[in-house]
Amino acid sequence: MNVSVGKHWEEFIDSLVKQGRYASATEVMREGLRLVEEREAKLKALRETIEASLAEAGELTDEQVAAELRAHVEARRARSA
Repeated sequence: MNVSVGKHWEEFIDSLVKQGRYASATEVMREGLRLVEEREAKLKALRETIEASLAEAGELTDEQVAAELRAHVEARRARSA
C-alpha cells in the first residue's frame, strides 16, 4: 500500500524519526493506526453502553429512580458523617 500524507505529516514523521523516538516512518504510521484503532474500540464500547442505558431507561419507574437517588444520598451522608 502506498499512502500520501502531505508535507506537514511527512515533516512531522521525519522529525520523530530524527529524534530517535521511532526507528522508521513505518513505525510511526503503525503507532498512529494502533491509536486510531484503540480510540475506535473505546468509542464503540461507549456507544454500546449508551444504547444499553437508553434501552434500560424506560424500564425504571419514577419511584424507583427516586428511591435509588435517596439511597445514594443517604449512603454519601453516612460516609461523610
